Amino acid sequence: MENTIEAIATNKLILIFAIIGVIGIVLGRLSEILKIPDVILYLIAGILVGPAVLNIIDMNSFSVANNYILTFGSAYILFEGGKEINLRVLNKVKISVGMLATVGVLLSTIVVGFISSKVFNLPIMTALLLGSVIASTDPAALIPVFRQVDIKDKIKQTVVSESAFNDAVAAILVSTLLGVVTSGEFSAMESMKELLIAAGVGIGVGVIVGYLLTVFMSDKKIGVFHSYAPIISILKVGLAYEISVHLGGSGYMAVFIAGLISGNRKLFGLWIPEYDFQSIHHFAESASTMFRMSIFVLLGTQVDLGALVKYWAPALLIALVLMFIARPLVVLICTLFDKNANWSFKDRLFMMWVRETGVIPAALSGIIVSMKVPGYEIISSVVFMTILITLIVQASTTKIVAKKLGVLEEEKEVLSAAA
Repeated sequence: MENTIEAIATNKLILIFAIIGVIGIVLGRLSEILKIPDVILYLIAGILVGPAVLNIIDMNSFSVANNYILTFGSAYILFEGGKEINLRVLNKVKISVGMLATVGVLLSTIVVGFISSKVFNLPIMTALLLGSVIASTDPAALIPVFRQVDIKDKIKQTVVSESAFNDAVAAILVSTLLGVVTSGEFSAMESMKELLIAAGVGIGVGVIVGYLLTVFMSDKKIGVFHSYAPIISILKVGLAYEISVHLGGSGYMAVFIAGLISGNRKLFGLWIPEYDFQSIHHFAESASTMFRMSIFVLLGTQVDLGALVKYWAPALLIALVLMFIARPLVVLICTLFDKNANWSFKDRLFMMWVRETGVIPAALSGIIVSMKVPGYEIISSVVFMTILITLIVQASTTKIVAKKLGVLEEEKEVLSAAA
């Protein structure tokens, strides 16, 4: 029994998860001592234990398990991020969030695509495809960093909300450009229709699933399942994601909205008994930590060092273009029209700096690599270079930059106390 092919593969997978767990716990503690974001250490560790270096963890034979962790893990982290968003605060910055998640993605795609076409001598549509893959920011990377750095609410909720909404826009844009590159066909109307359906269905499913399951775990008469609150929180993620995808919507948008409804339950008159609330809180912290370490260790194992060595210089240049040209341009233009938000120059500077890239671009890159689309090696190299640079440089300096710009929550409290 234990010597069958299935049993051997299962045992190997269990060992892989055990290794990831050990790596995660040790490096998580080390990140606390060094006071740097843990995702950086997880990513570097993944590269070291992956096929490119020590070959201790190789997920090539476990594509289903790998995709499950990346998809469900990032969905769960996004759900938890949605719970931290205050609808009253979000309402004040809705124009900025909407612009960043739509116009911002298009601007990033065009700027990066145009420069990539010159640097790599790529056809313009392939270069735009590259730009669209790295155009979205990543909630799985941003949310853990913001949990360790106490940023002002307005900024934090704008950037986290942007990262949730722009995933859907970027995914649809990638899908559209992929169709153009592989078949040569393009329809602006069809792409717009796809975007509206994905967003609308995602929002609708997220509201329904988030509200109904929160009612079932509340202190209302119908809330008969409140003692199963942690399990229901997992169900919210699974059901919101799958129902939305099944109906042609964005799964990531659905889980974010479900989290948004869950986190703002008091606005809807829904209360959860204290004991059950505490059990959800402790469970969510542990689950988020587990998914975070798994996602970034696995991302590290999938870095193609061969392609990176070959294209590292131009890939680094594109990553820098994204960070220092495209992102500042996006923030300046997309916040310009939001007069109600009252963004200061320092607020804008900070938002220019926080645009970490992670799971979603990596997943989109994986699809392109599996299809062997022309230029896939270049796209893959740029994606992972961008992930490495934005996480190592930007994530690790978030607190330093925030302190210099005076956008830490604690600084606001100190100033108000002094006054």
